[in-house]
Amino acid sequence: MQLFRTMAAVMVVAAVAAAPASALAREEKVVYHVTDSANAMSALGNVRNHLNASPKAKIVVVTHGPGIDFLLEDAKDKNGNPYDAVVQELSNRNVKFKVCNNTLVGRKIDPKRVLPEATIVPSGVAEVARLQTQEEHAYIKP
Repeated sequence: MQLFRTMAAVMVVAAVAAAPASALAREEKVVYHVTDSANAMSALGNVRNHLNASPKAKIVVVTHGPGIDFLLEDAKDKNGNPYDAVVQELSNRNVKFKVCNNTLVGRKIDPKRVLPEATIVPSGVAEVARLQTQEEHAYIKP
């Protein structure tokens, strides 16, 4: 059994050594999927912590349904803290925010109410799928 473990370890080391440098230095890309603004401040804290641990990570926050509410003007959390300052801070750290147009239309929300740091996409669910399948983003559901 020990011989098997040793051989397996040697194979892993050899595979890593033989891997192209580009495979070892892959860009970290993550999509945070927010569907409920009740936990948005916690999700934003997760994003901040993620960036503190991995400053070069490319992070996209995609929202739909009740999850878009924190990206609307004058939105505040349950303690009365405004979201816009936190969103702006993270946007300045290159976090991208996406809002589902289907939700805006379905809830009759004027797109002008969406914070300027956010981009409206046709469908939040489709955007999450696109980021995962076409742009190889890891998926996180805070």
